[in-house]
Amino acid sequence: MDDPIIGHGLAQRYRKRIVFRNLDVVVPTGVTVLLGPNGAGKSTLLHTIVGLKRPEAGSLHVLGRDVLRRGGLRAVAARIGFLPQVVSHYPGYTVRESVAYAAWLKKTLKQNIEAKVDKALGLMSLSDRAGSRMGSLSGGLLRRAGIAQALVHEPELVILDEPAAGLDPQQRIELRRVLRKVADSATVLVSTHVVDDARHVADTIIVLNEGAVVFTGTVAGLEAMAGPDVDGDSDLERGYLTALRQPVVSA
Repeated sequence: MDDPIIGHGLAQRYRKRIVFRNLDVVVPTGVTVLLGPNGAGKSTLLHTIVGLKRPEAGSLHVLGRDVLRRGGLRAVAARIGFLPQVVSHYPGYTVRESVAYAAWLKKTLKQNIEAKVDKALGLMSLSDRAGSRMGSLSGGLLRRAGIAQALVHEPELVILDEPAAGLDPQQRIELRRVLRKVADSATVLVSTHVVDDARHVADTIIVLNEGAVVFTGTVAGLEAMAGPDVDGDSDLERGYLTALRQPVVSA
């Protein structure tokens, strides 16, 4: 079976700045954590994968479909769940209404929406906040509601941009449990700049720096890269910082 995401020679820019050029990226099944410093191109890459930003060059296959061909993205859109950095919501909607609307947008059958909403709210520990208005939520609660929106239709591919932003330590631990559970039936791609998040959930780690992939492998593989002269709190952090020192080459 093909990997869920395969990109070759991708080129993308933001205004006049080149974000990445000739980028190759492969995301296998399981949980993949996309690590990189701020400005590395993580969000731009995720936006490219979900079709919010069309690449200037290259090829991109998602869930076996060429999403750059006419109709390709439409064919897989309902099979993808996406959490952007800024959660899209109507402030006057309740949490339940917002998650139900997300399910409807992803073409969930009407008779299944209520049960799927209940399941998503329970997964994110939001059942007791189902009647709260989205505009009244704290940053952490809004983030959890956004994740529920991304998961409600039980997609095959889940893409989350900085899902732990605004969560307290206990909520971050709970999020890790959720990601592992979701990975039982879906491919999960998570971006973060917090290295410790990867240790607990990643089957695969991709390190992006200056728009180039400088490492792809396992947690153990990244730990093994740790340079003796690199400061850090753990082998994983030292390995990550060592990876960031790798020469960045883009044709």
